[in-house]
Parts: sequence; C-alpha cells; structure tokens
Amino acid sequence: MMSGPVPTRRLLIVSPHFPPLNAPDHQRVRMSLPHYAAGGWEPVVLCIARDRQSGVIEEELSATVPAGVRIITVNAFSPRWTRWLGVRNSGLRCWLPMLFAGLRLLRAERFDLVFFSTTQFFTFPLGRIWRRLRGAPYVFDMQDPWRTDYYERPGSRRPPGGWKYRFARLVAWTLEGWSFQRVSGVMSVSPDYISDLSARYPRLARVPSATIRFGACAEDLAAARRSTASLPGFTRAAGEVHLVYTGASGPVTPHALTVLFDAVRRFRAAHPERAARLRFHFFGTSYVAPGEGRPSVRPLAEELGVADLVHEVPHRLGHLECLRLQEEADVLLLPGSSDPAYSPSKTYPYFLTGRPILGLVFTGSVLEALLVELGGAHVVRFTEHGAKEDAHAAIGRFLEAALAGRAKELIAPRDEERFAREFLAPSLTARQTGLFSAAIAHRD
Repeated sequence: MMSGPVPTRRLLIVSPHFPPLNAPDHQRVRMSLPHYAAGGWEPVVLCIARDRQSGVIEEELSATVPAGVRIITVNAFSPRWTRWLGVRNSGLRCWLPMLFAGLRLLRAERFDLVFFSTTQFFTFPLGRIWRRLRGAPYVFDMQDPWRTDYYERPGSRRPPGGWKYRFARLVAWTLEGWSFQRVSGVMSVSPDYISDLSARYPRLARVPSATIRFGACAEDLAAARRSTASLPGFTRAAGEVHLVYTGASGPVTPHALTVLFDAVRRFRAAHPERAARLRFHFFGTSYVAPGEGRPSVRPLAEELGVADLVHEVPHRLGHLECLRLQEEADVLLLPGSSDPAYSPSKTYPYFLTGRPILGLVFTGSVLEALLVELGGAHVVRFTEHGAKEDAHAAIGRFLEAALAGRAKELIAPRDEERFAREFLAPSLTARQTGLFSAAIAHRD
C-alpha cells in the first residue's frame, strides 16, 4: 500500500528582529527559512514592522529570505518616543502588539508549534500566555543565557548598563522560571545553557532539548560575493599582513584582546621591522548605527602601546559586508569570552571563508572544544588568572609564520565533512524540525 504525502505542520516563529534589519539574533531563523519545508513544516514569521525597528538596515539581506514565506509584522512602540523613558529594548517595545497579534493568529489559524528564536527575552512569557489561552505548545531558542550570575562571580568586571542591567536582571529572575514552566522544548547554542536551566528547573529533564549551534549558510557567501556595495575596508601595501575581526566587542571579550595586544607588544619589542607589517582590523565592534559608536578596542590597544597597528570601525556592519571583509583577510581573529559557555556565531562563517583562524580561547571553554572539532585554526589557550607567557609565545610564533606566508602550516587540518554535516543550514534545520516534532509529541 502506498503511503500518502507527509502532512505539513505549521510553525509560528516569533523573531522580533528580521531583515532588512541586521541583527545577530534573527540569523538562525533567516538561514533556516528555505529548509523548513523539507522537514514538513510551513513557517510563518511574526516580527516588528520595518519602520519600528531600531538598528542597522541591510537591504541586501532581505533578498536571502524566500519569497513564499509569510511575514506578519506588528507596530511596536516607536523608539523615538520610548527612548525618553530610557527604553530601547525591542522586546519591551513590541510586547503588547505582539501579544495581541499572536492571539489573533492562534485564534484564526491552526499552528502546531510556536518557536521563540530571539534574544529579546521579554517576549518569552508570551509563550505561556498563548498556551494558556490558545493551547499552542512552544519552544525556546537560548542563543544567550537569560538569567546569569556572570557579573556576580568573584573577579568579574562591573556589569554594563546601570539601572537597566539591574532591571533586566530582576525581570530574568522573576519571569524565566514562570516562562519555562510550560515549555515543550528547549534549543540552545551551548550545552551549558541547558545544563544550567535543568539545574534550576528539574522539570526540564523530561522536556525535549537539543544543542544546535548557529552554523553558516553557503548561499550567504554567494550573495556576499555578488554584492557591489562599497566596503569600509582597508588599503594594502606590499608585505603587510591583515588580521581581521568582525563583530561586537562586548564586556566579556577584553581579556582575550589584552592577551593578544600584550603578545603583539612583546613581538614588536623583539622584531620591530617585522611587526611594522602587521595590521589588525576590528569591524562592527558595537551594535549602534554609523556615527554613534565609540571605539572599544583601540583604547585597550593604546593602553598596551600598539594602537598604531590597530584599525577599528565601531558601528555595526551588515552581515554580507562582514562576509566580504572576512574574505579580504589574511587571518581571521577569534577572541574568546571569559564566559566559558559562550559560542560565537561568527565561528561558522569564518570557517566557511576558508581563511586561517587565530583562536584566542579560555581553557575548557565551548569555543576551545569547537575549534578543536572543526580545525582550520591555530588555537592559543590561557586562563583568566593564570600566567600568560605560553599564550604570548604561541601568538608570537603564529605572527612570525603569518609574516613569512606560512600561517597555514600552524593551522589544524579542516574537517570539511563534519562542518557540512553539522554546521551548514540544511542539516541544522533538519535537527530543529526533529526537536519540533519531539516537542509537539511531549505531554506534560
């Protein structure tokens, strides 16, 4: 007997940020949209309307969204007004409009699952509200930890944001457990996030979960190569070696950069003529629009005496712009975070470009394990409070090799097969749909 077609399940995706806004927390959804149908799911995206988005607009990014995907927008409160109250957070600005838009959709149409893929954690309580009123199960995608004690650990830096940080922390401690109480599935970029959540909420041990990292999209690289937009690039002179970092430099990355710049200072003291050919570029180190960002890397380089070798563009750049800049690099810089669970999404497009990677990682971190798995990197390890002489020496050896055109000799072999199997968009989306199926089958 012939079997009939696989029935299509319907997925409501809550992603307040969406193209043409360039934001890191919608990249999983954007890359997955072309592949959900292969797993038997029809996606519908609920996001903030373009004229109410706050951030950097990248028009070319919209072309990567499949034409047939249904996008429903909500009119969040305008940031032009809410900023007077000190509120810029998109999750807060869209909360009420998103609440009612979701209720209308769930009342008028059948959805098998609601998927929250965002770092706008203020929207997460909507999952439990909608489930209570409309019965729809929901899954959370933990791209970052919502509730964290990172800044309360001994020796940690002061938290950023003043009263805003304290308010966000209070909300996290108040609403995280309430939101997770009826969740049907948990996705995370780091196994540590799931472990921490399960330790706080024992019920989650019975809930389907999966560690699914961000990955990369080959179609994005092709789109970047077709782009004709101008780049905030760099000029080359004969013999120079350009090391490039693209992405934000938040409060948890300066430790790795201190190790790097201290090593560069030592290398220059020993080899001044060779060090003069090094150029370090940091692009898009803040989340703000052009003209608003303040350098966060150069002040550290100035403190350590190597600022003349460092070029920084502090405002946020487009995703496709960053891919093009990565391809221009001789070496890609990947500084790790002092939060060992941190898994930077830029790792995967870095690998996709094929450029050598200099990974500056904390011993025992998720990033260290990831770079060892994938290869393609020269991994320099250190601890937060331990001696750094070995790390400085390893960086110095790598710089010497790069200047001699031999950087690839110090790079671990690339595991291309594993990368394609585990970190490209089609396979990662298949893992998502497997979790979705498990979530709707789960019974509390």
